[in-house]
Amino acid sequence: MGKTITTYLIDGDPQGVRYDSIGNKTCIMYVIPRNRLDILSDADREELRKPAFYILLGEDNNAKPKAYIGQTEDFSRRVKDHNIKKDFWQKALLFISIDKEGLTKTDVAYLEHIAIKEASNTNTYILDENKQTPNKPNIGESRMSTIDEFYEDVKFLTKFIGCNIFNSTTKEQEEERHLFYTSTSARGGANAIGFYGSDGFTVLKGSIVTKHALKDVPSNSWKKFIEEYTEEKDGKYILTSDKLFSSPSTAACMCLGRSSNGWKDWKDSEGKTLDEIYRNQ
Repeated sequence: MGKTITTYLIDGDPQGVRYDSIGNKTCIMYVIPRNRLDILSDADREELRKPAFYILLGEDNNAKPKAYIGQTEDFSRRVKDHNIKKDFWQKALLFISIDKEGLTKTDVAYLEHIAIKEASNTNTYILDENKQTPNKPNIGESRMSTIDEFYEDVKFLTKFIGCNIFNSTTKEQEEERHLFYTSTSARGGANAIGFYGSDGFTVLKGSIVTKHALKDVPSNSWKKFIEEYTEEKDGKYILTSDKLFSSPSTAACMCLGRSSNGWKDWKDSEGKTLDEIYRNQ
């Protein structure tokens, strides 16, 4: 089913403050660059000073995606503290409701609880400043159902702007997607699985990647990939989260530890290459 997304650029700048909404839904996502926190002092934007759920996005010292997930009764006041104490973040995603009832303190506490839990399981962003998952607040069944629906809109809007903090690949989704495989017995062995999409090639969590790379592989890039996205188990390097690469060749290169034409080296269960499926039809 199609969806209509409305984006409004508050100051007319694609890189400035904006907000996005879905059709007739009540969820509104503000995208606020760190250098534009002056928007919070706008007297006409009272909604920015009400209970809200938010995400701070940036990178750690190794340029790996990092986030902080939080909730507040007054974002304009809370973010001033984050601006002083947290260095990593570059922009904030602020989620409010335009429903006449708005969001309550309990609502945003519940959103924080389920969001940290899911983002931790997805493991695509570092969440080291969220020390623990907060306890689930006491929320009524009917209200929880409403906020669960709101949360689905939160996930959709974050994905809409390219932030995959909540979007892991389920077994059912894997079965629906056209999966491709690549493997080698050399350099400790590799056995990786992934799929091709409009934004690149995604190698799936649980894939086994080679333990050594040849000289034709950029050593710094490969070492960084191994250190940040894999863990060693039973003598093998296992991918700990889904990893998106800009091209099939880069994905295959990192998994196999050698230069690769990913269009030829990724093959589906019938032995057809990525090239045959997507470029030679």
